[in-house]
Parts: sequence; C-alpha cells; structure tokens
Amino acid sequence: MQALLEGCYAHGTSTPGIRSDDQATLTVGGKTKGIPQPPPAKPVSLPVDNPTKSFWLHSPGANEFAREGAEGELVGDADVVIIGSGITGISAAYHLARKLGETMKEGEGKRVEVLEARDFCEVTMLNGCIGRNGGHLLPNPFFGLLKRQSLYGSEEAIKTIEIELYTMREVLKLLHDTNTAAEVDLVEDGRIALFVTPQEEEIARSDYEAAKKAGVSDLELVKWIDRETMSETRGTAHPGVWTPSGNLWPLKLVSQLYKQAKKASSSVEVSVHTHTPATAVHSNEGARRYTVETPRGPIGCDYVVHATNGYANHLLDPEKTKVRVVPTRGQVIAVPALSGTEEIGTNAWTARGENERYEYWFPRPVKEVGERPVVILGGARAVAKPNYELHETNDGAINSEVGSALRNFLPSVFPTFFGNDTKPIWLICETPYVGRLPSQDGTPSNQYISAGYTGHGMPLAYACAEVVAGMIASDIVGVEWTAPSWFPKHYDCNR
Repeated sequence: MQALLEGCYAHGTSTPGIRSDDQATLTVGGKTKGIPQPPPAKPVSLPVDNPTKSFWLHSPGANEFAREGAEGELVGDADVVIIGSGITGISAAYHLARKLGETMKEGEGKRVEVLEARDFCEVTMLNGCIGRNGGHLLPNPFFGLLKRQSLYGSEEAIKTIEIELYTMREVLKLLHDTNTAAEVDLVEDGRIALFVTPQEEEIARSDYEAAKKAGVSDLELVKWIDRETMSETRGTAHPGVWTPSGNLWPLKLVSQLYKQAKKASSSVEVSVHTHTPATAVHSNEGARRYTVETPRGPIGCDYVVHATNGYANHLLDPEKTKVRVVPTRGQVIAVPALSGTEEIGTNAWTARGENERYEYWFPRPVKEVGERPVVILGGARAVAKPNYELHETNDGAINSEVGSALRNFLPSVFPTFFGNDTKPIWLICETPYVGRLPSQDGTPSNQYISAGYTGHGMPLAYACAEVVAGMIASDIVGVEWTAPSWFPKHYDCNR
C-alpha cells in the first residue's frame, strides 16, 4: 500500500476549505453531505525522506530519469524556474519550450530549469501526485454539472468539463503522434461508474440531461448499463454508466513529456534537477527578478512557477498570497485479480458508496490471454475520521483504517473476481488555482501557480500548466495573453 497526497484548493478563506464538486460539503434535502471542511491549517513541510514505495516509481526500470541533474554543478541562472517535476511542472516546461520556440528570433535563447525535491516525478503533492496516483486519464463527462451551474453559471460549468475533455484529447494525441502509447501502457477502454444507491443514479441522470441541454460534447458516446446487464456481464449487482476515458502508467507519461520538452525547440533549453528542493523564493532588484534558494546553491530567474500542488504553502504564505492548498493524504493499493481480463474487462471503474465513500480502480494490461491482472485501486479516505487525512503531509506512513477499507472493497463488490490478497499500498496526494500570484504589496508578480486539483490532477494538470506557460510566454515576448476557450475563468487566480 502506498501513500499519496492531494492538493485541495481553498481560495481566500481564513479557515481553509475545499471547493470541490466531489468532496466539499453539500446540503441536500436538509441534510449535509460530503467530507467536512478541513481543520485550521498547520505549517506545510518539505517532503519526508522516507516515502512509501510506489508501484509506478519503484518497479524495475520504471524511472529512467530518477536522478536527472542530481549531481554536478547547478546552473545558477535561468529565465524560468519551475518547482516540481510532475505532470504540472513538466507540462509547463513542454508548453513553454513550444510557445517560446515559435517566437524566438535567430540567436535568442531561453533557459527553463525544473527543480524536484526527490527522484524525478516522485514527490506526491509536489508533483501533483503523478508518480503516486491511480493512473486514470479520466475526464468528468457530466457528473456534478447541476451543482456547478448553480455555483458558477452554465457557461463556466460547461468549461469545467471542456478543460478535462481537452486534456484527454491532447494527451492521447501526443502519445499517438509520437508513437509512445505502448510505452506508457495506454488503455482506451473507458470507465464504468457504478451506482451503489438509487439516489446516485437519479442524480447522475439529472446531470446528464442538464449536460445534453447545455450542449456538452461527446455525450452520444455515453452508455447506461442496467442492474441485470451488469450482473450478467460484469459480476456485480449495481447499475452503472460507461464514459470515454483512458488509463496509463503516469510516471512514463511524464517521462515522455519531458523528452518532448527537451527537443521542442533548439532555442529553449529545458533541464531537470532532482534532489534539489526549493527552500525559498526572494525578490531581487538586480539583473534577475527572483532568487530561488536550494541546498545546492541559488538560482536567479525572472519567472517562477509553483507546480507543487499540496506543498504550495511551504513556499507561499497563505495570508500574503491568498493561496491555500490543503495537503491531503490518500492511499492506493495493488490487488491481484482471481480472474483474467476476459472476465473482468479492461476498462476503468469508479464507485461512490454510502457515507461519502469514493473508490477508483482499473486492471493493468496483461501480456497473455488468461493472465490475471493486477488491479490498481484507490480511495476510501472517507473512513479516516475525524480529519479525513486533511493537512497530512507524511507520505512515509499509511492509515490502517483506509488500508483495511481498500482491501475489503473489491471482494465486496465483485466477490467472484477478487480475494483479500494485496500488494504494497502507497500514498497519493477540484477547483484548481491557476495563474499569476500577487506580490507582497498586492501588485501582480512574475510568480505563477497551478495547483489544488483535489485528486483530479490527471485530467486537469496538463491543460492548467499550458495556461500558465501561455501567460509567461506572452509576457516574455510582449503580447497580450488570451485565455483558451476551454479555460474556466473561476480557475484563474485573479478572477
């Protein structure tokens, strides 16, 4: 079992809270539902030195860039420093290299340096969970739309879906265009969301109808599956709905993205320095606007991107920046199936249960027919009362109650397909916080952030980092930045 940590977004609140359609409290029929708001904040630490082992990170040969740039002299000067080497940080580097490369004149050049506290893509919250997450490339097709419309209006609510669909399409296009889909173990067989209670299905169908009325795309691909069909074909007594999605080896996705970033432009040099945590960021009045402090020496730069998700407030004072990202520990487990994929299928799954339970899982690809897959399962944080693992930054330990709930989950839903045998559990870390941060005097700075995905980083981080990269690239070349049509305005720091 592995620990992972999420970054839950809380904007402009004296007591941090979660603004998430999936995890914040919601009053329905006079009853309050959802995981409660977190307790008062405590200081956010740097990553611990002894994290739990991750299936994604610690399988033999998985992390080809594990100690990238960890030794030798640290270059003390860069145009942009990105803190965090997960999908947010590496996506920002990739898009910066592409966008700046398109505008650089002959002889001009820029340097982008990415800092990582542990191995490449390892730190859970620091990299948006990508080295330790559940591996789902899972956009939200329509769930929670009615609530989002009530909070943000219909146009903005639709964009919260469009940005996730955009991310999936762009990531899939990148993998297919570069012929690397097989290298990241990509499976494009969709997701089935199980409905454990009749009320869940009723709410989902209402959201679906609202999405159709609003013109949300790809809904013609949605397939509703009744209880009888699920029982006959899937071995479970619950109805569900199938929607398009993918799953993959997240670390290998980021590794491929890093390779693309390094060769995106001959005018933009991209480098990663692992085992080089950023310990402070200072404003300068000299040649460079900022100094980023590290144990290996300072780096001068003009732009800083905070791609550290749940660790964001280790460097960013929440009172001065109004950024409050609540570090939140979750857990993921690897479960050997008792049957092959011809029986259990190859698609991903999610399920919401009573008492605000939420689990997500998918079978890993197999090499031979009849081979029994390993299933990656995460969730069950709702049993971790009273604080639900909020403000917990130690990914070197696991919560035994959550671990027990995960071990028992699949056998209870699919009794013929799963037993209680497990492999190590690991820890992982929705309204994100994206854009330019204020300076100490309240004026715009040249520090940026993309964080607060609340466990939904895979379908958000790539595109949110693209937005930040676009803002910086536009500022460097002196043109006005225009928000992409799919970017929700209420995700912007300066909304």
